[in-house]
Amino acid sequence: MTTASTGQQAEAAAAVFLERKGCKVLARNWKTRMCEIDVIAERAGVVYFCEVKYRTHARQGSGLDYITSKKLTQMRFAAESWVHAHTYTGEYQLCAIEVSGPAFAITAVIKDL
Repeated sequence: MTTASTGQQAEAAAAVFLERKGCKVLARNWKTRMCEIDVIAERAGVVYFCEVKYRTHARQGSGLDYITSKKLTQMRFAAESWVHAHTYTGEYQLCAIEVSGPAFAITAVIKDL
């Protein structure tokens, strides 16, 4: 399995998880020349910009460990780009979803970074 297809499967698992939690997935892999957002979802008037981190094994460490201050800055920039492009004026949050193992299980979620 290629890294790209693994990433797509992890993002698909995250999208299904969000839908089961009552979210409406607005976009997957939203991109501009400068940034990308893995999953954008909405629930109860709040838009969530989700970074999806996949790890094959726990020995690789937590995927959420890779949400560094630099990554948070990139995520904020990407969210603000989407907000501007869609003239969105409502509430939004950054979140991270960790997906692990061959079954692509959701192992951690941080809702408000």
